[in-house]
Amino acid sequence: MASVASSLYHKAMDPVNSISIGSVALAVLLIAWFVLSYTDLTAAQKLLSATNTYARFAYSCFFKPHSGDRSGNQQDALESFYQSQASIYDATRARLLQGREDMLALVAAQVKYRRETGQMSQKPIWVDIGGGTGWNIEQMQEQMDVPTFFHAVYLVDLSTSLCEIARKRFERLGWKNVHVICEDARIFRLGDYEAGVDDEKRDFSIGRPAYDDTLRDSVGADLLTMSYSLSMIPEFHPAVDSVANLLAPNGIVGLVDFYVQNQIEFSGRNYIGGAIDRHCMWISRVFWRTWFELDRVNLESARRDYIEYKFGTIISTNRRCHLLGFRIPYYIFVGCTRSTGAMLNQVVEEDAAVTESPFISALDLHSRTVNLKNRRSSSTERRSKAYDTAVVNLAASLPLPAAYYQNNKTRIHYDDSLQKHRQFNDEYIYAFTWEDSRTDARLLKITGDDVILAITSAGDNILSYAMERPKRIHAVDLNPAQNHLLELKVAAFRALDYQDFWKLFGEGKHENFQHVLVEQLSPYLSSQAFDYWLHVGPSTFNSRGKGLYFTGGSRHALQLIAWLGSLLGVRNDMRRLCEVSTLAEQREIWTKRVRKVLLSQLLAYFVIGSERFLWKALGVPGEQRAMIEEDYKRLAGARATGASQVDTLGSEKSSGIGRPGEVGATKSGQAIWNYGVQTLDPVANDTLVSEDNHYYLLCLLGKYTHRCHPAYLSPKAHIKLSQPGALDNLRIHTDELAEVFTRMQPEALTIAVLMDSMDWFSPAGPEAKAQVLAVNRALKLGGRVLVRSAGLWPWYIKTFEECGFSCKRVAARGVGGVTCTDRVNMYASTWICTKVGQSEGL
Repeated sequence: MASVASSLYHKAMDPVNSISIGSVALAVLLIAWFVLSYTDLTAAQKLLSATNTYARFAYSCFFKPHSGDRSGNQQDALESFYQSQASIYDATRARLLQGREDMLALVAAQVKYRRETGQMSQKPIWVDIGGGTGWNIEQMQEQMDVPTFFHAVYLVDLSTSLCEIARKRFERLGWKNVHVICEDARIFRLGDYEAGVDDEKRDFSIGRPAYDDTLRDSVGADLLTMSYSLSMIPEFHPAVDSVANLLAPNGIVGLVDFYVQNQIEFSGRNYIGGAIDRHCMWISRVFWRTWFELDRVNLESARRDYIEYKFGTIISTNRRCHLLGFRIPYYIFVGCTRSTGAMLNQVVEEDAAVTESPFISALDLHSRTVNLKNRRSSSTERRSKAYDTAVVNLAASLPLPAAYYQNNKTRIHYDDSLQKHRQFNDEYIYAFTWEDSRTDARLLKITGDDVILAITSAGDNILSYAMERPKRIHAVDLNPAQNHLLELKVAAFRALDYQDFWKLFGEGKHENFQHVLVEQLSPYLSSQAFDYWLHVGPSTFNSRGKGLYFTGGSRHALQLIAWLGSLLGVRNDMRRLCEVSTLAEQREIWTKRVRKVLLSQLLAYFVIGSERFLWKALGVPGEQRAMIEEDYKRLAGARATGASQVDTLGSEKSSGIGRPGEVGATKSGQAIWNYGVQTLDPVANDTLVSEDNHYYLLCLLGKYTHRCHPAYLSPKAHIKLSQPGALDNLRIHTDELAEVFTRMQPEALTIAVLMDSMDWFSPAGPEAKAQVLAVNRALKLGGRVLVRSAGLWPWYIKTFEECGFSCKRVAARGVGGVTCTDRVNMYASTWICTKVGQSEGL
């Protein structure tokens, strides 16, 4: 904030511009009357106050001669601009300098986290570089009690006029621990002031700064902030170096400032913590850089780049200031010391957790950074991609990826610029999980010795597994947004009480999501997940919107159900299905009213039979759809010839049935309709939606109820999973399953839950066998693989058997009188494949 000239600054120096600028000033005055509001003034007083304030602002910015330009002295230039408007600075910058409140809330959350976890044992010290009028420090009172929480607060600014306003502010507030220092940020040394009077050293939290080992008696600041001041400092390199030397080893640095940047400039960096909306269009770059340079405000990207080079990134986000129809780019950065030496052990420890490898020493990693060519000297050595990236960064004297600087190491670093991640367009497909967690628990019988790898999806089942306290859970998904959703749930367990937790994931709405995200969840989220939810969260959880479960690809199915219910007059009947207390009532409503709508053949032919709808709404790929069609053709062929229903894999082999394309073609919609009948009729007849089937209750209501919800949403689960360390055994991978399996230590896993992912492979391709081989290598002898399939006879079961597995179908629809395999009943069959030997292909 401090010493920042607004983007409308002393353009009267150019006579050609004075007329046009004058007209702009008049427009600003008129607009100010409408936008400025003071609750304790009458309408006439408001107009008079606004007119006076913005008239002074317009004169100082547009018409007043700027004598400071002649001397070349930065302080003189600042005084020439600020002296006449220092008293109205805060009033005229409120809407221009956006993001300050969020930056302060983010750094406050980080500092409080460090105090609670013992990383800051004494009262912290805060230095606000370019603090100007002291607005930041007074605003921080919204987050914590400044006079009692901080040992000392130092406001450092070069403008004497703004510093005088700050002194009066803190005299009025009576805050004795706040010190206003009018000094150049490049020469400010905290130790000069913390030494105190008569050589009595004050009680400070950290003994010396993190970067400058020569200043061993200096005091380090636990919190450093710069609010719209970095862009005002001409020689920013020494200023940033000075700030880095002020920061304590466990300290936090926070910045908010304007910027412009081209994606080419940052696309090759793996340590920036995400890049949503970071790229600025060329016209935006040219216009805003040129406009602000007239005011000595410099938006070149080198300033932000140097900050990211000097510090480790905890949070980075890019925003737009919407002022008078403009979209001015600004960013918020929260970081910490790079602490390269201290990070060595963390890198190898995290790699061991990710790959399930034995822990190796920091000396081993150090030797690898010296000679990168030999870092894979052993053919059996398994290292994660995050480890490889860390080694390269350390060797190049770059910061580590942002994932290494997070408070919790749940999320594993990934490269979000890769096309395999970008293909999802920053949207998850599943807002909720379709696999029955109760059936999983019965089949898997998880113990404290199990190491589980499972597909993330919406994360519901991952959290159900966590309640059994296994040794480790590896959640894997190629779609970053699916992992962002799981990460949000994990952060909510760590940070929120049950009431807020239920609002987010039970009702799918929260009246103040951004407040909760910034002030409570941010210390527990990775930079990329935080950035994602800051952008999409307020609309996703909007209390006046439809809520979380009407987002993502799966929203199309919920919207279709709601639309059809309203159109065909059965919407109230659908709601009644979620309220009745007996199966008899449910069956009556289903049979007489609802079934004719949801199982309409017309709907199946023209909507559900559409490949595009199946993928967008239900996440059904073309290969899986083909399996459904093949099963339908087999059964139709069996009925036509009078043969008995094929109900085992063995009889399938003997009859010669099992590969696609062997039976004549049939209409896709008819096959999908038949699949829907086999799915929904048993569910409606055998499971009570209102009390024991939250999967379909959600589809009908768009939210859960306290009577019916997933296991992780129960108060008991919240008590269990919100305990300190309860979710420390979780690691979230953003990658292909086969890639994660390949980088695992051999025989590290005991359980692999593949859901229906094998259905996505083509029978003609090599991907299925490659994944099965990778699973075999990563599983212990006797380890189990849980597979669900849309087919009764998945073609890849033979691949499992050829690669060292014994396969057993543990559930199948329509076989042996079974109609409902589980509460979802979405899959035709469920399999447990047990490793009985090493595959010859390994």
